[in-house]
Amino acid sequence: MTTLDDLLRRLAPALDPIAYRFEAVGEAPPVLTEAVRMAFREAEGWTVVVAVEAGEAPPLFRRIVLTVVSDLEDAGLTAAVSGVLADRGIAVNVVAAYHHDHLFVPAERAEDALKALEGLMTGSAERR
Repeated sequence: MTTLDDLLRRLAPALDPIAYRFEAVGEAPPVLTEAVRMAFREAEGWTVVVAVEAGEAPPLFRRIVLTVVSDLEDAGLTAAVSGVLADRGIAVNVVAAYHHDHLFVPAERAEDALKALEGLMTGSAERR
């Protein structure tokens, strides 16, 4: 396990140039194409996150990858990043994968979110 302060110093958020959309696709397992970046089974059916083409209709999200490698048992990282974004009124959907955390933020707030996370990394942003 790594300390939260060490994780935040090495956060290194990277903004993905691709836009994404969350879709509810029903009860049948989704067909996994190159566009599908995540599939999750909920009680109500499957949710997928798919890459979308430029110009597609909202609601669109952008993905920020926290390039620091965090352990699934590290505590506090999700709270720290979601807290700094919430303080700026930026909604976030967090996906914890094996190696990295992926933050899906409204496309129109992606640059603001990136700056807030960079501030958290350098210590210039307040943590909750």
